[in-house]
Amino acid sequence: MTIPSFNSYIEKSILDYWNQDALTDYKGATLQYHDVARIIEKLHIVFEHGGVKKGDKIAICGRNSSHWAVAFFATLTYGAVAVPILHEFTPDQVHNIVNHSGAKILFVGDVVGPTILQTEIPNVEAIVYLPDFSLMFSRSEKITYAREHLNLLFGEKYPKFFRKEHVHYHVDSPDELAIINYTSGTTGFSKGVMIPYRAIWGNLDFCLTHLANHIKPKTNHVCILPLAHMYGLSIELIYMFCYGMHNFFLTRLPSPSLIAEAFRETKPTLIVAVPLIIEKIIRKRVFPKIQNNLMRILLAMPGVNKKVKERICSEVYQAFGGNFFEIIVGGAALNQEIEQFLKDIDFPITVGYGATECAPLISYSHCMDFIPKSCGTPVSHMEVKILSKDPANIAGEIVTRGINVMLGYYQNDQATREVIDNEGWYHTGDLGTMDETGHIYIRGRIKNMLLGPSGQNIYPEEIEDKLSSMMMVSECIVIQEENQLVGLVYPDMDEAKAMNFTQEDLENIMSQHCEELNKTLPAFSKLSSIRLMEQEFEKTPKRSIKRHLYQKH
Repeated sequence: MTIPSFNSYIEKSILDYWNQDALTDYKGATLQYHDVARIIEKLHIVFEHGGVKKGDKIAICGRNSSHWAVAFFATLTYGAVAVPILHEFTPDQVHNIVNHSGAKILFVGDVVGPTILQTEIPNVEAIVYLPDFSLMFSRSEKITYAREHLNLLFGEKYPKFFRKEHVHYHVDSPDELAIINYTSGTTGFSKGVMIPYRAIWGNLDFCLTHLANHIKPKTNHVCILPLAHMYGLSIELIYMFCYGMHNFFLTRLPSPSLIAEAFRETKPTLIVAVPLIIEKIIRKRVFPKIQNNLMRILLAMPGVNKKVKERICSEVYQAFGGNFFEIIVGGAALNQEIEQFLKDIDFPITVGYGATECAPLISYSHCMDFIPKSCGTPVSHMEVKILSKDPANIAGEIVTRGINVMLGYYQNDQATREVIDNEGWYHTGDLGTMDETGHIYIRGRIKNMLLGPSGQNIYPEEIEDKLSSMMMVSECIVIQEENQLVGLVYPDMDEAKAMNFTQEDLENIMSQHCEELNKTLPAFSKLSSIRLMEQEFEKTPKRSIKRHLYQKH
């Protein structure tokens, strides 16, 4: 298969939609496609004069914004490697990723900027402030000169205005490295997923083939997932930009009320989200209107039932802006009560499945083909199989291979060999079954990753690693209960007896531990509480705690 240059899609979209709105900070400024091209060109001048070479790493850490998107596009179209970093990571985690990736330039947002210590990232040549692309810090005289004389350099390069014919971008090859996406920020747990251009193209090609015929260019989209994650980056930014959409960024914490307001105002034509966002909007804005005795009576009457369902469906539709063809949920399973409710009223929702290592798409089905509890069928360019003697009935590990699969983990060959076998199959670590129609059903997780409120990856082992080293903690695990993280601890009972500690004493100690631990964790992975266990955790023959016995589903 011949895979075209990914950057040619960015170039074509800019030329095709030159005078159309491209990126808007919600309640703020708008950049048209030609504005994006101009800023990209100015950043390229800074890179070029600053000695940035093709293949150098450029890190981006900030809340979703138009300038975040432009910095990302400028990096790829120059031929450098983008390193997106979740802005909610602690400063130590950001420093760790920047250093591990070998980033030469770091773009930072307004919240992240003041927390970064240049002494902790000695190899970074410049820190660029995303809101206005000013230099916060520079070790490079060349970069400093280029930024201070940028308008002069731009004017010298384009004396008779910057025009369409000046847009020419780096021609990438399929296996060339485009992005290093870190699954976590903590040393020892952090893996840099190396995404090649072919994987970005594979995801984009699927979207252009299977989603584009349901929505029109020049319509609106609200980006609510973190751009530092492949789900939001691939579907909400890359696809929407390359298809000529107008993307709105919320630029602050995407609360359900803010998202609902943005949906009402912009009327997006496609909604991409994690389950929690959908569930919260339905529970807060739809259920109160329909969960009353009159509605229950009407739903029980066969003749009226259909019209009532249509009205309820319309109510849900309006809660999400009233102009979309479907809602795509990914990152975790939908709550079964919500999923069944939406299926009962014929609401256009579907669930996809993916992994950072596949940039991210593995499976998806159009809402008309969606089967409850499933997560779609394999996407274009990808094969999926279940490692089981009876894949339809007995769960086995889900493995996949194809264009979307990563090159491997950055500077970690051992971890790469553990997940990609000799035949190129990526082992997802998830358990599933697959029916005769190719629909995949997730049956459990071999991995223990949890999902944060806005789609952030939470690795409980990282939190447990810190908790287990605290006084009076003998064994511990971290679980998720109603979207909150709870630490379960079996205390060191021998030590407790020796110290004459009462149950109340132990609870006070754990409360203090919780407070201390949370100071070291990003907001999305803080513990709501630590709960004491009366007995040791049940374990496997290998002495691993049987997590599934303690995680309430």
